[in-house]
Amino acid sequence: MTIEEIQQEVIEEFEGFDDWMDKYQMLIDLGSEQEPLPEKYKTESNLIDGCQSRVWLVAELTPEGTISFRAESDALIVKGIVTLLIRVLDGHTPDEILTANLHFIEDIGLKEHLSPTRSNGLLAMVKQMRLYALAYKQTL
Repeated sequence: MTIEEIQQEVIEEFEGFDDWMDKYQMLIDLGSEQEPLPEKYKTESNLIDGCQSRVWLVAELTPEGTISFRAESDALIVKGIVTLLIRVLDGHTPDEILTANLHFIEDIGLKEHLSPTRSNGLLAMVKQMRLYALAYKQTL
């Protein structure tokens, strides 16, 4: 699936809920389903700057030339947010990640329903994922 197709899927899933409490619950559930990040990756160098919560993000370039992301957070909603980002960007090439317009964040109303600190954290997560893509693009 393309990044755009995955974004459309996410938008449709969130459109099924009218109440933001249900959308928050969906984010919490998504985060709960995420495989825990092994302790060896929970290092200072993998922490994302700009997040109020602690968020660790790890990326690897696969032999196929795509990027595989894994993450963990100590806050349930934030863990759900990073899980959504991984769902959209994981398994794509650096170029696809760098050129993607991540409109789903605004389309589902996530940006406007987050506190300013969480919104900054979301932007920091996207920025870090794009930085990984940029770094891996240089190695291809």
